[in-house]
Amino acid sequence: MTRVASIGECMIELKQAQGGLYSRGYGGDTLNTAVYLARLGVDVDYVTALGDDPLSDEMVTAWTAEGIGTKRVARLAGKLPGLYVIQTDDRGERRFFHWRESAAARSLMDLPETDDILNSFASYDVVYLSAITLSILGEDGRGRLMAALKRSRLLGTRFAFDTNFRARGWPDLDIARRVFGEAFEAADIVLASTEDLLPLYPGESNTALMARISSPELVLKLAEPNCVLRFAGGSHEVKAEPLTKPVVDTTAAGDSFAAAYIAARLGGADPIKAARAGHRLAGVVVGYPGAIIPRYAMPPRKSPRPAPSRKASQ
Repeated sequence: MTRVASIGECMIELKQAQGGLYSRGYGGDTLNTAVYLARLGVDVDYVTALGDDPLSDEMVTAWTAEGIGTKRVARLAGKLPGLYVIQTDDRGERRFFHWRESAAARSLMDLPETDDILNSFASYDVVYLSAITLSILGEDGRGRLMAALKRSRLLGTRFAFDTNFRARGWPDLDIARRVFGEAFEAADIVLASTEDLLPLYPGESNTALMARISSPELVLKLAEPNCVLRFAGGSHEVKAEPLTKPVVDTTAAGDSFAAAYIAARLGGADPIKAARAGHRLAGVVVGYPGAIIPRYAMPPRKSPRPAPSRKASQ
């Protein structure tokens, strides 16, 4: 069976409910992707750090119930997870407000078990992370993580990078551009969007943005509901099917797209079919509030023959 490690931060999520109230859940871009990967039948471990508090316990229990592996979750005494609030407008567009400065996940690259976590990457078929993952780690932590990813790639692990960009997470845009450039060079698959890249490279065309990304496989999601692919067989534009339900909340649209794309590629689909799968799942997710939709709302799973795991002997 193919195996994926998803690295990042999960936070307590407060989302709008009726009467000015908020309901509590949990979410974070790479955790959202891990949930959808697990629901699509992929063997996935989540790599993060949490506290030793009841809310962290609740998260681990919920992830286990979703089928996500938690053996790479570090638990830190006296720490807490971060928290964020989602506000959505009448069109389903969202705003996030974060409290995460002292969250446990920020210490992930500075723990006694960090070396074991980094060395474990070579046992996975794909390691997935986002720009948000890189933004919370700091300069030294990013260096350790990127070095480990490069080592694991020499043993056959593929690195998938999502450009999920949040300007408030970076002290300086020049630093963000440099880190993005390093990730582009190291990644096997880049899942990008014009929404993420244009704040970093203002005014550039889609062609110019794609030229900045040297990875062999690239998905560039556009402002309209379609994407442009670049891969070994050439390039292709893939349009999303029209939505059948109104947009309620665009939270996790990109995270679910990434999950469906990676799951399809691991299942043997070509990039075009994988992008269609990404559009299909994202189109369902935006019809529900919050990052994680109910299980019953998941589209029916297709069953392509899984690609053989290059890590099966490890």
